[in-house]
Amino acid sequence: MKQLVVSVPEDKYRFFNELIKSLRFVKVDKEIEPSKQEILMSIEKGLKEVELIRNGKLPKKSIEQLLRGV
Repeated sequence: MKQLVVSVPEDKYRFFNELIKSLRFVKVDKEIEPSKQEILMSIEKGLKEVELIRNGKLPKKSIEQLLRGV
């Protein structure tokens, strides 16, 4: 059996989850959710980056770069 990792937008998650569960040939092992610690570490990293940008130690990104995730 092959495994597949799929990322789905939050607003489509329930629909997609029900869809794949309805397929007899698909086995859903578990849903992978980030831990509270991972979320907090990610927020902390982001805040440190904001501080570096404000202090001129990291370059600012344009709105286009932010929207594209560059």
